Amino acid sequence: MYTIRMYSKADMAKGHGVLSAYEEQKSLVEHYLGDEFHVARGREKKCDLNHFHTINPEFLIQAWRGRRRGIKNVGYVHFLPETLKNSIRLPWPLQQLFYKYVLFFYRNMDLLVTVNPYFIDVLEEKYHFEREKITYIPNVVSSKKFFPINPATNEKKELRKHFHLPQDKFTVLCVGQLQKRKGVLDFIEIAKKMPEIHFVWAGDFSFGRISKDYDQIRDAVEKPPRNVTFLGLVEREEMNFLYNACDMMILPSYEELFPMTVLEAMQCEMPILVRGLELYDNILFDYVQYADSVEEFILYIQKLSQEKKFYKYCCERSALGGNEYGEERVAERWRAYYSLAVC
Repeated sequence: MYTIRMYSKADMAKGHGVLSAYEEQKSLVEHYLGDEFHVARGREKKCDLNHFHTINPEFLIQAWRGRRRGIKNVGYVHFLPETLKNSIRLPWPLQQLFYKYVLFFYRNMDLLVTVNPYFIDVLEEKYHFEREKITYIPNVVSSKKFFPINPATNEKKELRKHFHLPQDKFTVLCVGQLQKRKGVLDFIEIAKKMPEIHFVWAGDFSFGRISKDYDQIRDAVEKPPRNVTFLGLVEREEMNFLYNACDMMILPSYEELFPMTVLEAMQCEMPILVRGLELYDNILFDYVQYADSVEEFILYIQKLSQEKKFYKYCCERSALGGNEYGEERVAERWRAYYSLAVC
């Protein structure tokens, strides 16, 4: 039995993908790999592998200590400087120092795991990391936490009542932090042009006032169109209910790695419409639909709200994606990875 110590302070802020990914990863190891791997708790001393999910400075010290004792360090690449640039607003000198620290932390890892194969090339070609030290393993979402409700029941009506959503309108959901890179302003623009559709955004400013474009987005959110509901932060325990209360999910984000929200929506077997980003090519395939402009988002939403056959087809593609990234498949990839890492 090997012991893995997982390090994370993602819970310092709620409502972001790194926290969800950490919780799912820990649960995955405990429930699917427990015959071979044990997640260390509290002051437990035995450790065969360190797995770092966040890059806090005190974790860097733990990595150095572990290396002196012959323990390998695995670093999770949840973000890069270019993905942070449009998320957090910092004074320029502090921003540059922070970016250097991010890369310094990754360089002090023995092995790296990225949730999107696209970023293996970025790490190698732009930042000169050794390719053989980087592995792609996708994010995962529990099918016990996220699943479709039976459409034959009245549960959807009750869920809409719970979230104060209209009963008689096709409802489009977006989940994410309130950031310009997440496409929140495009989301509002789409809604303005589709008054017959209701739009819901779940998520808030996870990083408070240092969130990039905070003032502009706050002003837009405080005075939304009449057909838009901004729910703020929804606890993850309630998110499955929210997905099932809505008819489809859109993600107009301009930058992502591997969105946990897409995996959650897949497990709920709902149609998913995302921006056509190159980094989705090798992870989302044809499990989702793609749009490149406000006008294309509108066309797809109209089609999904009006054509039952197309709607059913998109639900089926989403379900296939959920199966591809199911817990058992991803768990076996981690089993093989951890087994090599501890050797």
